[in-house]
Amino acid sequence: MSDLRKTHLDRVAVISLLLCCLLWGLNQVAAKAALSEIGPLWQAGLRSLVAALLVWAWAQARGIKLFERDGSLRGGLLAGLLFGLEFACVFVGLQYTSASRMVVFIYLSPFVVALGMPFIAASERLNARQVSGLLLAFVAVAWAFSEGFGQANGNPRQWMGDALGVLAALFWGGTTLTIRASALSRSCAEKTLFYQLGVSGLGLCLAAALSGEAWPAVWTLRLSGLILFQTVIVSFASYLLWFWMVRHYPATRLASFTLATPMFGLLAGALLLNEVITLRLILALIALGIGLVLVNQRPKRQAK
Repeated sequence: MSDLRKTHLDRVAVISLLLCCLLWGLNQVAAKAALSEIGPLWQAGLRSLVAALLVWAWAQARGIKLFERDGSLRGGLLAGLLFGLEFACVFVGLQYTSASRMVVFIYLSPFVVALGMPFIAASERLNARQVSGLLLAFVAVAWAFSEGFGQANGNPRQWMGDALGVLAALFWGGTTLTIRASALSRSCAEKTLFYQLGVSGLGLCLAAALSGEAWPAVWTLRLSGLILFQTVIVSFASYLLWFWMVRHYPATRLASFTLATPMFGLLAGALLLNEVITLRLILALIALGIGLVLVNQRPKRQAK
């Protein structure tokens, strides 16, 4: 495939992004469902480690060199650290909040990218309308977050899970910015993903062992299926596609487009986990969507 960076999202990018958004929305539901049988850190670490092995096997089969010196080590280690922190927040947070709420807060990430990208690429500087989209999204998330205080549904610690979702969004945005600002922007998608999965997998499993988190006593068919979905379909296939797109398309537009994921996450949470979707959360999601449109709007070309 060509290494030329495109200036807009073409049909291939849009279809690929919609597929990724669907899978990522389902991923939150799968992670939440698996927590009844495996601890959050073991779950996050295991899926990263197994997916890293799959990426290595894929690269070997295609003759892609993952360990050659190309100046990407520093950026790769940082990206891997941020990636691991993101998923530690997500999986731990899911113990306190619903998958539906978590998926909304995580997707504050596009706006983190939108704020940071102008410092990396002047061509992705925001105009006034895009800034208004950021402000609208921030207000929407803050409004949805306030619902987590003083809950009458028997979950007084929901705000903790929501807060970890917001923190995860910051780490995800930081990962995307690290990729674009470092030598990873010139590395292949396989190497970019391998750094993140390998570093995060080792770190999360070590954290699980040091914290004394219990290993599953029995691996049921249900648990195996949930882990395989997260590992093979999400962490390997969809992330490989995502990081290829980060190299070839504008990061701000890619990241903002992923706000379609909360829609899939809300539907999946309601249909598969019987989670309650409040009016405030729906309105916040609509406001996030409007913010997406504003941030993703291409500036008009100035007349010559």
